Amino acid sequence: MKLALLTTDNRDMFRQYDRPLPWFGTAPQALLEGLAELPNLEVHVVSCTQQPMAAPEKLSANTFFHSLHVPKIGWLRTGYQGCIRAVRRRLREIGPDIVHGQGTERDCAISAVFSGYPNVLTIHGKMTEIAQIYRARFGSFHWFAARVENITLPRTDGIICISNYVENLVRRYGVPLWPIPNALQRMFFDFPRSFEKRSSPLLVNVGVLSERKRQREILAVLRDLRAEGLEFETLFVGADAGPYAAEFKKELAAAAAEFDHFRHISRLSDEEFCRLFDHASAMVHFSSEESFGLVFAEALTRNLPLFASDVGCIHDIAAGVPDVEIYPLNDWSGLRNGLRLWLRRADFNRPKPAAAPNVLVQRYHPTVVAQKHLEVYREVLDRRGGPARR
Repeated sequence: MKLALLTTDNRDMFRQYDRPLPWFGTAPQALLEGLAELPNLEVHVVSCTQQPMAAPEKLSANTFFHSLHVPKIGWLRTGYQGCIRAVRRRLREIGPDIVHGQGTERDCAISAVFSGYPNVLTIHGKMTEIAQIYRARFGSFHWFAARVENITLPRTDGIICISNYVENLVRRYGVPLWPIPNALQRMFFDFPRSFEKRSSPLLVNVGVLSERKRQREILAVLRDLRAEGLEFETLFVGADAGPYAAEFKKELAAAAAEFDHFRHISRLSDEEFCRLFDHASAMVHFSSEESFGLVFAEALTRNLPLFASDVGCIHDIAAGVPDVEIYPLNDWSGLRNGLRLWLRRADFNRPKPAAAPNVLVQRYHPTVVAQKHLEVYREVLDRRGGPARR
């Protein structure tokens, strides 16, 4: 089978055009790791960019890479017409059996739908919901993205739903749905585990500093607990841009001045995340909206206890996993009480298991998830009467 996978090259997203190699979101990257191990599969990764960039011919033995330069006029404001046409031209050269669009945030999904080939989509964040959360103004990015999404989803051959939460949101489009979670990168299963005793617990929060991730509210809870005399350290990890991040950093500086051991860093590598999750004592993740909690699934794979809000797919991910406490969406008092009890138990130096929980291996290992994707591709082609060559 020949698969075309449309995804974003993050060099374009972050304007890092001088980097020699492409890099992708953690979920597409993990899926590619699994697809690279499947026999009789040829994968072509196709990414549109606004600047010409270096592009290796292959990413792995069975995975080719295609970087398509599309001038800025061909992006969102023209409904991604430039991207759609560039992708169609390249796909005619590749001749895939099926096209898989990764995400509705940018051009990938709409380019897949109008590719002229059998196609499926994965939704990583439901743009119509996000537009509502942000109260997107007329003509803004989120306003446009929500409308492009509503054009795209009814026209695909099916949607791969990364959680029950997503499945419930997209059922109204009337297309076939397959519940398959995002894969986690192999590193979070295989990276050597380490353990070190600590003099005080380390609580971590990971995510872009934003209203959705609610770091300011989490910080207020943790400051209250420090004011009660409880000793612990706190580390926030996440990109910081915009007014919310600026206010958070002011409040974090005030907390650090009053109590010490409140820190923020913007970015870590995957290896550094593995070490952080191994050395941390617990994760606090209290988002207001979540389609798939990739970061806390990664943390649970490293056996890190989790305190989380009851939103999105948390129950899907945490089912059968120990040391997870889930609270109603706005139950800040419950979160505060739960953390207080946990901190007073002082069992944060208990050694963690030497392997990921088996239930997480069976759900999120990249080889397992890639095999499920292959079954979906075959089902779509069978329904369409075989591959469409156009």
